Order: sequence, then structure tokens, then C-alpha cells
Amino acid sequence: MKVIVARGSGFCFGVKRALEIVEKALREERGPFYTLGPLIHNPQVVEKLSQKGLKIIDNLKGIKEGTFIIRSHGLPRATIELARKKGLRIIDATCPYVKRAQERARELEAGGYQLVIVGDRDHPEVKSMASEKSIILQRPSQVEKIESYPRMGVVAQTTQSLENFKGVVKRLGKKAEELKVCATICSAVSRQQRSTRKLAKQADLVLIIGGRNSANTKRLFQISKGFTETHHIERLSEIDPSWLKNKKMVGISAGASTPKWLINEVAREVKGL
Repeated sequence: MKVIVARGSGFCFGVKRALEIVEKALREERGPFYTLGPLIHNPQVVEKLSQKGLKIIDNLKGIKEGTFIIRSHGLPRATIELARKKGLRIIDATCPYVKRAQERARELEAGGYQLVIVGDRDHPEVKSMASEKSIILQRPSQVEKIESYPRMGVVAQTTQSLENFKGVVKRLGKKAEELKVCATICSAVSRQQRSTRKLAKQADLVLIIGGRNSANTKRLFQISKGFTETHHIERLSEIDPSWLKNKKMVGISAGASTPKWLINEVAREVKGL
């Protein structure tokens, strides 16, 4: 049986950067340390950071001192301002690609455009970009339900698929006299999606490794299962040996928050089975 790992699997630049920032802070800065929601969407990494002193909180209520770390997905400006008012030391680990998307969204609104965000409404990254007036669309079919505006501006959640984004933009062209489109999809995520699609077309089975709350991992799963048998796993123990029966080629891909050691561990296990 042949086992192939998709090119570009695992940590992206933004995740690596966020982890480096946090590891440095945990070593050198004054605690306690807090992050609103998990720093990245991977349970194993989050668990290790928790053991080192990073506390995950649901809100800032009752937090009066310490270091507040902005997660890689970013946070709404109002939340960051509240942390400042509380006198917390703030360390920004927002992915630069997410920060760029936030800036483009604010520029569009400031320029008088009706902002449209293509992404998952409940995802923290989308929440960090949105204002009360923003329109959030998850798929092209939802465009028909919104009003028309003279000027509309579009940004995307950085982990969106290019195909889905293009589909929404095409339909939005009929809803506005002027449509301004900002390309905010992460190039690394797009490459990983293409790599996974190529692998899925060749493999008898694909394993997608990553957190179940990871948007980009779930998107890889959706892409792959359109071509071949695919399973989304978080941990090595979730692999069912029966999946591998009579398989000649098994592909492995992983989300941008999945550590390399876990990918290697899964590859070794599959080869052993």
C-alpha cells in the first residue's frame, strides 16, 4: 500500500507565527495568560499550551490583570478595546492575512460600500471583520435573498475556497451598480486545497487530519470526499483499520492548524496497518 502526504499539509505561516509569539510570551512575560477562545483550532496544541499556563476564557468578565493574547483568528475591535480599558497587557497574535482582511473590510465600509463577507457566520475570523451592518454569505445561493445596493464591497474569510468565493461574487454583480472585490483568501490555504483535490483524484482513501472546529480542515474534507472515500480525524486513535482494507493508495492531508508530528504519526500508523 502506498501512502502519500499532500504537499503543504500542516501549520501555515500564520499559525507558526502565533505559536512562536505565544511560546515567547509564556517564557518571558508576566502572567496570568488569557486567550478568548482557542489560539488555533487544534485540540492537541491547545492542550499543550494550557499545560504551560495559557488559559482559555469565554469572555473578559472578572479578568482584572494579566496578559491578554489575541488569537490567530483575530477579535472584534470592541473586544480589544475592552481589554485595554481593563488595563490588560495585550499581545497580538492575529494572522497577518486575517489582519489584512480586517483592514480591507474596514476600508470598504469607510468608503461607503455595503460590506459583504463570504464566510462562516459563526467563525471567529468572520466575527473579527464584521460590523453590525455587514452582510455575511456562506454560499452563492444566499445572494438571491439580499437587497440590492448602489455600491457593494466584498471580502472573504481567508480559508474560503476560491470556487465558492467566485460563485458569490458572480451573483453579486447583479445586486450592485458598483462592485468592489478584495482578494483576501490566503494563498497557502488555496495551495493546500488544490493539493488535496489532486491527491483525492488519485487515492483510494484520504485521511484529513485536523480539529473538528477548524474551518479550513472541514473544507479540505468537503473537497476530498467529492472524489474518493474520505475520513476526517482529530487523533491517531480514530483510525479504523477496516478503512484500509484492499486500499492500494492512501492519501493524507491536514489543516493549517495541524502539527507536523501528528501528520507523521498518522502516516506511520497507516503504513504499519
